[in-house]
Amino acid sequence: MSTEIRVPALGESVTEATIAKWLKHEGDAVGVDEPLVELETDKVSVEVPAPHAGVLANIVVQEGDTVEVNALLGAIEEGGAAVKAEASPATAPVATKADAPAPAAVSAGGEEIEVRVPASGESVTEADIGAWLKKEGDVVVADEPIVSLETDKAAMDVPAPVSGVLTKIAVQEGDTVEVGALLAVIQKGSAAKTNGAAPAKTTSAPVSAPAPSTSQAAALSPAPRRVVAERGLDPAAIAGTGKDGRVTKGDALTAKAKTPAAPSAPRDLGSREERVKMSRLRQTIARRLKEAQDTTAMLTTFNDVDMSAVIELRKQYKELFEKKHGIKLGFMSLFVKACVHALKEVPDVNAEIDGTDIIYKNHYDIGVAVGSDRGLVVPVVRDADMMSLAEIELAITDFGRRARAGDLKLEEMQGGTFTISNGGIYGSLLSTPILNMPQSGILGMHRIEQRPVARDGEVVVRPMMYLAMSYDHRVVDGKGAVTFLVRVKENLEDPQRLLLDL
Repeated sequence: MSTEIRVPALGESVTEATIAKWLKHEGDAVGVDEPLVELETDKVSVEVPAPHAGVLANIVVQEGDTVEVNALLGAIEEGGAAVKAEASPATAPVATKADAPAPAAVSAGGEEIEVRVPASGESVTEADIGAWLKKEGDVVVADEPIVSLETDKAAMDVPAPVSGVLTKIAVQEGDTVEVGALLAVIQKGSAAKTNGAAPAKTTSAPVSAPAPSTSQAAALSPAPRRVVAERGLDPAAIAGTGKDGRVTKGDALTAKAKTPAAPSAPRDLGSREERVKMSRLRQTIARRLKEAQDTTAMLTTFNDVDMSAVIELRKQYKELFEKKHGIKLGFMSLFVKACVHALKEVPDVNAEIDGTDIIYKNHYDIGVAVGSDRGLVVPVVRDADMMSLAEIELAITDFGRRARAGDLKLEEMQGGTFTISNGGIYGSLLSTPILNMPQSGILGMHRIEQRPVARDGEVVVRPMMYLAMSYDHRVVDGKGAVTFLVRVKENLEDPQRLLLDL
């Protein structure tokens, strides 16, 4: 019996994903829950496991393809026997050419096969040439990646359709090409001359011994390979944290760039700027951030809060709190509680627009922006109104640790109703945070600074923090936004209000 493998649900705001890498091949035996394929969305990478044991009988989408939720990926045949393809003369030299004699020419002057830009989805009409993985004159094997392309959704590899010799490269790295454009020509059934068989027309190094960094890079999936190429990294020096030690995009992002032994060309010492073309993926991120500004009627209201009471509260109970709960009492749990209390009073801030409807949320799932080497992520503290301060602190600490390790799950970063962003940890004095769509409100925290303020007719110095709340004016009126921020301020300046539900 055959069972279909389909793209799983990826969250409320995620409707499509890119095939990053197949971890199994057609004919491979698979065990239940064993990862089959890695998908990449604009937020995170996920693996699709086998629903049961059997044989991967069919793969219907290729690496680099963009697929929608519930799209067919392949099929598993229950109880089947794995099909192991025997090595053919065309493929055997690739695996053993470092140890075996150079093959003789097979059939010079064979059929010429064109390699063209593949279709990558309805909305993708062009791509950029990322990097050529083979050179003119190189021997290639059927299904071996020869060039990487970059679309506005993801990086993808173009494999060789047949075994032979890459005789012509029609476009260069950095060129923009349309779907169907000619990339290269492969002479089918030919083999390159190597070692002493004929005078080498390139370098003295044999074709059978490519540089380690090239072979390592070719083994990477498209997303980490692009990062490796952009940053000039050595793939062999990157420790992989993925399944079976695979290098993930996060591993490549956190790796340190290698220092080149010698520049390939003299540097222009008079130049003081460098122009680097944005990757299509980065262009997409920029466009979506701009869409948040263009789609919503976003405004920001400001206030400041005297943090004296919160600081005194932490000072008085920090040792007892840590002794009992095993976690330090921080500011974030108090801000989460203060926001939940204010959201209950001003439900518009906890709502979102869906077409011509407004959805009012009667649950309080607070997204907490967490910075990491891989970028900013927003994991969600679910049902924060039902959690204690200690439980919130534990959840946020765990999110921070796993964000730095790249272990956050996709579902942990979706479905929030309101977001808190703390730019103060980086020294920010004041900012206007951008809404985390489709939410209608986001609170920006900033650094605590000793400032003179008037109290009871006297000027005193207090630890003050500016608060900024951006909101969607289509849902939230100015009165509601200001009321919300004032309630947050009051709850923090007098934390006992939270206990008394005032």
